[in-house]
Amino acid sequence: MNNQTINDAIIEVFKREEKPLRVKDIFLRIIEDKLYEFNTSTPEHVVRTALRRHSDSLNFPSSSSKKLYTTLPDGTYWLKGKKLPNEKNNNKESKEDIGLKSNFNELKELHNKYTHIFKQSILNQLKLLTPDAFESFCKQLLIAFGFKNVVVTPSKRDKGIDGYGELKIGLAYMKVAFQCKRWNDRTIGRPRLNQFRGDIQGSFQQGIYFTTSKFTKEAKASSFQQGAVPIILIDGLGIVDIMIEKRLGIEVEELPIYTNAIDLVINGSE
Repeated sequence: MNNQTINDAIIEVFKREEKPLRVKDIFLRIIEDKLYEFNTSTPEHVVRTALRRHSDSLNFPSSSSKKLYTTLPDGTYWLKGKKLPNEKNNNKESKEDIGLKSNFNELKELHNKYTHIFKQSILNQLKLLTPDAFESFCKQLLIAFGFKNVVVTPSKRDKGIDGYGELKIGLAYMKVAFQCKRWNDRTIGRPRLNQFRGDIQGSFQQGIYFTTSKFTKEAKASSFQQGAVPIILIDGLGIVDIMIEKRLGIEVEELPIYTNAIDLVINGSE
């Protein structure tokens, strides 16, 4: 038995059999000819997954862009682009199948564009908040992330710290301070980071710096320094990502995307 991949083994089975096959037939031939060593309790599932992920007839989120096989109407599989035995013409996809693939790809591209525009829209809205409102928003963001006892300090006596809270790590709580800058285009540089670190050194175990703008390369490089309090940097899009992850100010409308899995029914009835 050599070290070939599962797809190498499947392709070799097709070459030896010279005809379309079902999942179980392919699996049994692999075992019989010792074409692949399975290290799992469900080896047939490995074959099924490889066939489905690399089939040009099936499109789903985890499918591979590298297509090696095609699924025939009777549920069997065959090599992509290879003529069927005893047929002059290869099994061609219907116009509906071709259109379905095209629409699916367009849908994914449209979703990516929508997500990009949506994130930018949320970020623009955050930039319109007053500094005090942005500090209160960051408090809610930390609470959504699991922080306890989060407090926004009064602006007249914040001593360079906009707020603080506690995050449970293991059995203990870590004291964390945070700073908020609701800026439009100005970037946060290393000097402001160093100033914040100096303000919290000795009193807090970690710092978080929020901004609706961005951080300079120098600031990013200095966020973690040996012997100094680590500073977590969260820029505008990072804030929006947390909002989406924690569903803070974000609602999700589910749009079902149907994918063809009839081959599982056909092969599963063997």
